[in-house]
Amino acid sequence: MMTHGSVIAREYGIPAVVGIEKDTEIIKDGAYIRVDETNGFVQILEGSSSK
Repeated sequence: MMTHGSVIAREYGIPAVVGIEKDTEIIKDGAYIRVDETNGFVQILEGSSSK
């Protein structure tokens, strides 16, 4: 998926994951996540605070 954010991330060499379905429903405010840009996934970490 080509988005402005993905293009900028590529140019600056920073990790980015785009196109996650229902991401705002799944990832709650205050959650700690791990972004694995190499394999293209986001992991919600244990012990995340759910505010």
